[in-house]
Amino acid sequence: MRQRTLVALVLTALIAAALAAAYAMRGPLAVAGLGRLYERAFARDPYAGLPDGLHVGLCGAGAPLPDPTRAGPCVAVLAGRRLFVVDAGDGGVRNLALMNLPPPQVEAAFLTHFHSDHIDGLGELMLQRWAGGAWTTPLPIYGPTGVEQVVAGFQAAYALDRGYRIVHHGPKVMPPSGAGGEARAFTAGRDAPDVVLIDDPDLKVTAFPVDHHPAEPAVGYRFAYKGRVAVISGDTAPSPRLEAAARGADLLVHEGLAPNLVAVQRRAALAAGKANLAAILHDILSYHTTPEQAAAIAQRAGVRYLLFDHVIPPLPVAALDGPYLGRSRRIFSGTVRVGRDGDFVSLPAGETTIRRTGRLRTFR
Repeated sequence: MRQRTLVALVLTALIAAALAAAYAMRGPLAVAGLGRLYERAFARDPYAGLPDGLHVGLCGAGAPLPDPTRAGPCVAVLAGRRLFVVDAGDGGVRNLALMNLPPPQVEAAFLTHFHSDHIDGLGELMLQRWAGGAWTTPLPIYGPTGVEQVVAGFQAAYALDRGYRIVHHGPKVMPPSGAGGEARAFTAGRDAPDVVLIDDPDLKVTAFPVDHHPAEPAVGYRFAYKGRVAVISGDTAPSPRLEAAARGADLLVHEGLAPNLVAVQRRAALAAGKANLAAILHDILSYHTTPEQAAAIAQRAGVRYLLFDHVIPPLPVAALDGPYLGRSRRIFSGTVRVGRDGDFVSLPAGETTIRRTGRLRTFR
């Protein structure tokens, strides 16, 4: 018995010494780990290991109200090795970098409409692309009529910053001609055909009108690459045009507002005497789509995977996914997921498979 006690004491002492040594070395170990993280983040080929195909990642699955698991609206689309961004909500650009989808490699941005939560990260996207890539041409920014005003506003707001950076780093690092963005406006009429924005041999990007009145114009986007199709709704009430664009799509990224949970928010706002917030929470019901309505759209359109973004209200814990979805999984026969930042759906070319992974890497 005494021998076992002695052995146990020795082992305890050794473990304590090892833990103390590890604690003392925590700084150097953290620095070494940081180096490895940066090596991966700055890799020459950030897409190594990804199959050729269409990949869609949520760099922001949230809406205006704060959600600890969701930044502002932002969807990354990787077609082969061509990277695009749909909307640029607050925090989305940071998530792009953490997902190893480098902002300097963004070829173009697409805006669905001009509500603040969809554009408030646009200045940072333009800056990070320019600063990280030494671009000599500005970022193409596609959007419905009005995008010219939005881009011009960000250009004006960032004018002083642009000057500081050129003087500090020099024109070789920060080419003046590459700063900011270039608005590429189009008209997407309710009774007009879809608008083709990119029509290359392997990639076709089209815009179609949706119903987000009074926020008009508002559009969604359809990306088709080597036989795989992803559709992004933007903000909208149930829309026949969206349903038509989504027909046969592999993936539908659709906004979703759960009235039952918004009602909980509204009751709390009224109880707290926040009449203005309660009024807003009432009004937003009219121009969004419930998860069950989106599920019915996906089912009728023959979609295979339904991923919710622009999640309203915030869902701080996964236990709220069920109440948020309601009957959606019974309505839609495909796969349904409540989106979180970092969700990454891959549609390999030449296959029918759909793979979801998490691509968000943080330092904690």
